[in-house]
Amino acid sequence: MLNLDRLRTLRALAQYGSVSAAADVLYVSASAVSQQIHKLEHECGHRIVVRNGRGVELTPVARLLADRAERILELVDRTEAELQAHRGDVVGTLTLGAFPTAARGLVPHALRLLGERAPDLELRVSEMDFASPLVQVERGDLDVGVVQDWAHSPLSWPAGVAKRLVVTDAAKVALPEGHPLAERATVGIGDLVDEPWISRARRSTCHEWLVLTMRSHGAEPRIVHTVSEHPTQLALVAAGVGLAVVPTLGLGPLPAGVRIVDVEPALTRRVYATWRTDASVRPSVLAVVEALAEAGGTVSPVTSPCPAPRRDAAASTPQTIHVTDSRP
Repeated sequence: MLNLDRLRTLRALAQYGSVSAAADVLYVSASAVSQQIHKLEHECGHRIVVRNGRGVELTPVARLLADRAERILELVDRTEAELQAHRGDVVGTLTLGAFPTAARGLVPHALRLLGERAPDLELRVSEMDFASPLVQVERGDLDVGVVQDWAHSPLSWPAGVAKRLVVTDAAKVALPEGHPLAERATVGIGDLVDEPWISRARRSTCHEWLVLTMRSHGAEPRIVHTVSEHPTQLALVAAGVGLAVVPTLGLGPLPAGVRIVDVEPALTRRVYATWRTDASVRPSVLAVVEALAEAGGTVSPVTSPCPAPRRDAAASTPQTIHVTDSRP
């Protein structure tokens, strides 16, 4: 009899290509992944992996089994979801992935709400890069993902993934408090053409917006510092060495000497909770999505009203959660 946990391990190994990556997704150690694969080899009577340099490579039998595992586990997950819907229980273990500013500015409030409503649900939270939540939700490796969809760089939504808008956020310009524009409510991009900038790395959303917007005004932004973390950007702004584009979600308290000003044209993003469509009947998934949407109504000064979710009869009773944060 094939063990479902070992099939999940094989699926993760096939999808992510290494023992360490599979371990991160499954919230276990690399040695635990190796042990599961060894036991699976014993169960099925075939080699599953072979050494390939410093990594491993799946055998033809393993690839066949991984393909079958994808369908087997999808059916099991759908069946479990339907059983939960019939019971109306918010129980079990769910995984939630969010990009950094949402993990800081949105998720903690949602966790507090869930902690009051469903003590029988264990929620595992991971902060990850901007693209990973949607990819992992689509693959079935993540139950709920928090993703961002920028107006100037819209997402391509995969089939089989549901979404709900939880907040509309806007990035603003951070200036030193002594800057001539710091007391204005709004500045036009034309006012900022000759300014020194503190930017995120190339291909990041804020960097691309800055470059494209400046070029639309016939100028190239003068980027003097490249910094990934927003608190570090703000510290440099406070030091008077440049301006920065910063999202308001998850921004936190401003350091002394920094002013935040709206900019035109506006840089806006929509933040969505996403989950697999076939998990829409799971009361636990609906409870997490609803908590995220409720949190989104309180954490940003530019929130959009969130309509009440369509609730199945099985999920109509408020539920509760005990939450643990077990980031890899």
